[in-house]
Amino acid sequence: MHPVVPSVEQSQWLRETGCRDVELAFADVSGFARGKTLPRESFIKGQTLRIARAVPIQTCVGEFPDYRFYGENDPDVTLVPDMSTLRAVPWAKTPRAMVLCDCVDLDGELTPFAPRSALKRVLAGYAALGLTPVVAPELEFYIFAANPDPAQPFQSPALQNGRREIGFDSFSFSTLNDLEAFFDDIYRGCEQLGIATDTWVHEMGPSQFEINLKHGDALQLADQTFLFKTLLKETGHRHGLNVVCMAKPLAGQPGSSMHLHQSLVDSEGRNVFSERGGEASPLFYHFIGGLQQHLPKLMPLFCPSPNSYRRFVKGLAAPVNVSWGLDNRSVGLRVPQGGPEARRVENRLPGCDANPYLSLAASLGAGLIGIQDQLQPDAAALGNVFNESGNNTLPSTLDEALATMQHASSASRLFGEAFSLAYGAVKEVELQHFHGEITAWERRYLSLLA
Repeated sequence: MHPVVPSVEQSQWLRETGCRDVELAFADVSGFARGKTLPRESFIKGQTLRIARAVPIQTCVGEFPDYRFYGENDPDVTLVPDMSTLRAVPWAKTPRAMVLCDCVDLDGELTPFAPRSALKRVLAGYAALGLTPVVAPELEFYIFAANPDPAQPFQSPALQNGRREIGFDSFSFSTLNDLEAFFDDIYRGCEQLGIATDTWVHEMGPSQFEINLKHGDALQLADQTFLFKTLLKETGHRHGLNVVCMAKPLAGQPGSSMHLHQSLVDSEGRNVFSERGGEASPLFYHFIGGLQQHLPKLMPLFCPSPNSYRRFVKGLAAPVNVSWGLDNRSVGLRVPQGGPEARRVENRLPGCDANPYLSLAASLGAGLIGIQDQLQPDAAALGNVFNESGNNTLPSTLDEALATMQHASSASRLFGEAFSLAYGAVKEVELQHFHGEITAWERRYLSLLA
């Protein structure tokens, strides 16, 4: 494999900014940044870095699944930088840069275990049809005070009046103003990282916020979302805050989602979800049909932890179904209002805890299967379907969701058997840890029983 080197302009920029070193980073299956760091001059010369093939499937508890899922001899992958992603690290005290990498097996192929590989595989399926997905994620998150003891509940940060938010502040500006220094650094960081943000809003929960990213190429938006979530965490630490992307960090309060807006364009840039006369196209319905049939079989990729499923509470704006409808927030698949050129499908299932590469790969992949198999959706839902019987078609726990995925062929069809088996093994390790915990609820109530 030939070394990948920065351009002359990039090399000059690294030297002029006094960059000491460069982080070669990628997202593991949990969306956590992993990788290695090179001195600046070594990076400029194209020094090759390798890392254990198992690292992309490291579990959130730090353990790894069994060797048989990634190679008995524990082989390496090569970190191949995507030079279009080279940026300054906004939160670094000493100047350094970051570049996102693909993980490439020693045979020269993308390793099936890296989330970026999974998304690229789905996008190649669309390219074979002459189509390009256009996506726009919406991310919700909470900002809490520092939480050094994870056994204690999260608290909103103290505001300028000395109080903490307790709710009823949705769509207001007061807390945005109170946390102005934090948000100023987030804006600056987004500019440095090339993250194109759109609207910001205070959401329904206490100190809960939402950011919309501008629509664009699916791989670029996955990269931006990964970097944005990393920026949130790192900037929060610098301000003594704890930014939390859990799906349900507070009992009795709304969860945090990562809605995915999706459309498809052809080689001319025309939205193929609409016919030239403006009406919805057969591809639009096939795409929705694929989502309806396959999203329930891919839920661990949208909702990757036991906590994820606590978000699905009727009446708190989280969908509990895969119904679809026009401008209807009680359905899992919403088609927002807009003209033919803006026709799109909003997948409301993913939580903010989802890996952006895997959630986009699974959502677009389900739509791809729908197009390939010419699947048809149900009739569009009318009115509020939260409480209608028969619409709760989603797994209600990670255990159930994982069993559903493992017994279906959707994941292996989209990502290959190697990824499907390894991802299942990762979740089994994490579930074993989760079920081994004794919770505060058990101590509070069960200790009183005779």
